[in-house]
Amino acid sequence: MTTNKEIQAGTKAVWAGEKEYLVHGATQVPVVLSVAYGYEDMDEWYDVAVGKKKGHIYGRNTNPTVQAFEDKIKILESAEAATSFSTGMAAISNTLSTFLLPGDRIVSIKDTYGGTNKIFTEFLPRQQIEVVLCETGNHEQIEEEVSKGCKILYLETPTNPTVKITDIERMAKAGHEAGALVIVDNTFATPMNQNPLLLGADLVIHSATKFLGGHADALGGVVCGSEELVEQIYHYREINGATMDPMAAYLLLRGMKTLHLRVRQQCENAMALAEYLQSKDMVEDVFYPGLATHTNHEVARKQMRDFGGMLSFAVKGGIDTVRDLLPKLQYVNRAANLGAVETTVGPARTTSHVECTPEERAAMGIPEGLIRVSCGIEETEDIIADFEQAFNYVESVLKV
Repeated sequence: MTTNKEIQAGTKAVWAGEKEYLVHGATQVPVVLSVAYGYEDMDEWYDVAVGKKKGHIYGRNTNPTVQAFEDKIKILESAEAATSFSTGMAAISNTLSTFLLPGDRIVSIKDTYGGTNKIFTEFLPRQQIEVVLCETGNHEQIEEEVSKGCKILYLETPTNPTVKITDIERMAKAGHEAGALVIVDNTFATPMNQNPLLLGADLVIHSATKFLGGHADALGGVVCGSEELVEQIYHYREINGATMDPMAAYLLLRGMKTLHLRVRQQCENAMALAEYLQSKDMVEDVFYPGLATHTNHEVARKQMRDFGGMLSFAVKGGIDTVRDLLPKLQYVNRAANLGAVETTVGPARTTSHVECTPEERAAMGIPEGLIRVSCGIEETEDIIADFEQAFNYVESVLKV
């Protein structure tokens, strides 16, 4: 499918990357479960095996259904190429492992997703890789550390779960001046709201499990970027084996057809809920880049088309209030997931940063009373009413 600028992102989400994989007049990409692909001609088999000719050899390497998913996301992210993984964390860890060697230096931010943070604080140091974590949003500090030299500048914006914002264009310039590879986790924003490659990043990563799939029924991860870089990541992944399952690829493809519709409603719901939460006495702080009070709100306005379906808020009384409030919500999933059509809530201590100690979470600016909210596609007024009745219960019955 053409990437003509007149074709809008919503139309690309429906049509992009599929036509080549349709067979027998079908209008949907099939699920190809075959592990191996046979060849009568030995020379053709060899040419496909060594990459001289398009085709498939073995399921750990490539698969038609998986490739259709990769083609769709690369078009949505305006990338030359994409390669997929079994999970979002596999995408992150494989990408970092592709480019980092003992003695290298990586610069990132303090409050990335908990699993990513563990890679930075636990696993990379074991490999004699120097990791420098800067205050998120402190662009001057990041620039200073990058200028000292680094192999990778790794960003996550908005962050999980405090939805902090980093200026991608500014940081990409600083990274490239230092000769660094600039990688951005775009899971929270989705390609509907933000395209890091167009802002100067070299690679963009998604946990496809979240908003891309949108229905909490398929695991996956993906990396998009130039053919040169993605080929290196693909080679690492095909040998190490974190391959996306064809059925997961099918479910993700199906989910992505409604990505623009879902994200539009989720953004609307998140903005309305954030404004409502600001009015509640029980709420100490609300974190949402769409609010004018949000630090780096202007940066978000510059680089995002909308502000996303994720927010978080801190309540008075800490985790005790969380224990009382969340069970009273009627139309939410209390679960460790995000980006689904249903509203999903949970504290960072059991979701994004369950791997971290309370002290580690505090150091990242994540209070124990923080509640992460992934807004679903429900009617806005129903979401607000649900939170209102839960707050009323806690305030009246528990006298908070």
